[in-house]
Amino acid sequence: MGRQKELTEMQKKFALELVANEGRKTKYECAIDAGYAKDRARITGSELTNPQKYPMVVQYIGELREEYQKKYEVTYERHITELAKLREESRKKGAWSAAINAEVARGKAAGLYVEQKIIRTGKLEDLSAEQLENRLKTIINEYSPILEGVEVEELKDKVKSIPNDQFEFTDKKDTHQN
Repeated sequence: MGRQKELTEMQKKFALELVANEGRKTKYECAIDAGYAKDRARITGSELTNPQKYPMVVQYIGELREEYQKKYEVTYERHITELAKLREESRKKGAWSAAINAEVARGKAAGLYVEQKIIRTGKLEDLSAEQLENRLKTIINEYSPILEGVEVEELKDKVKSIPNDQFEFTDKKDTHQN
């Protein structure tokens, strides 16, 4: 069998079906939809995705996937624009809940909201000063990557310098920051 120089229409259609329906259709279903015989479609689908048997088909599938990724890539700008369109369409239809949800989603994507939930077990009052300081150190170490422009040592010094009676603790904390 000689080397194939270009893809057949059925191979192109199979590749397109496979990429366009990623995760929704099996190779078997894509092969049938591309026009391959039903009784051999399972084998054909497997063979067409084997780089040893059909390297050009596999390469074409890769090119199509790359194209689709670029076309449907989620970027900040696209995301915000799409949410704004959805908000406006919802407003026009009088769907206020959907419009508000779209606007809140835009705000979250833009970083305007910081959601924080702290659920603790046990009582901080029951901890010794050393245990409390160790717990605070652990928290600082865990969350230091999100503290912009604040050195960990500087933060640790601040925590140590705050008198214990100035700490206010609650069982649950849910904050939204605008």
